[in-house]
Amino acid sequence: MRVKAVIAYDGSAFLGFQKQKSTTQTIQHAIEEALHSLHIDSDIVASGRTDAGVHATGQVIHFDLPEFWKDLDKLKMTLNRKLKEVKFKHITQVPLNFHARFSAQKRVYRYVFKTSNVSVFEKKYVSYYAPFDTDLLKEALHAFEGQHDFAYFHKTGTVTHTTIREVYRTAYLQRGNYHYIYFHANGFLRSQVRMMVDAAMRCTTQEITFSDLKEQLNCKIKHTSRLAPPEGLYLAKIFY
Repeated sequence: MRVKAVIAYDGSAFLGFQKQKSTTQTIQHAIEEALHSLHIDSDIVASGRTDAGVHATGQVIHFDLPEFWKDLDKLKMTLNRKLKEVKFKHITQVPLNFHARFSAQKRVYRYVFKTSNVSVFEKKYVSYYAPFDTDLLKEALHAFEGQHDFAYFHKTGTVTHTTIREVYRTAYLQRGNYHYIYFHANGFLRSQVRMMVDAAMRCTTQEITFSDLKEQLNCKIKHTSRLAPPEGLYLAKIFY
């Protein structure tokens, strides 16, 4: 039986989602270790990988269950007892051809930051940027909308057959002292969201111009390759 699980995790406790040869401190390793302890030998497949320090509130994974695991509520409860920084929110049966990555239609990332002091209790989960012009931020974010070649907006090491992605929608909003940036797209390259956030924020303080941003988006000149801090980034939701 194939199941789809929606999970949340505290990325500050891990060195990224994907398993690595040099460390066991990854989300994939923690989940698979918990599954194997329950005699579930299946590897997990995720909708996408997140960097070290990046969180998720709506990551999706799939894996296959042996016949004796039929009680999905019990499985969820048992896994949540075993895992400290990962929470299984839902586990549901899906068709055998369901694929957490390739069946996904849209992915949503949320970036959270403050322009005032980030307390010691927030520093793992909220980033900081200096005060900025919100209208300039909205204009910069809007430039990313549509289909573009994001070859100049990702970290090297991405394994993909194309760097073209479509950003369906961007949004900015403020609630109290917290600022939120949203990206809705069909997919993202490695560290693409963090690079877009930082480039947009640099436009708000005129460290780079909108012309610079568009030149980079058109793969003409790379004006910045800096990444927004990982603490504020959340994989929020996957649509199928």
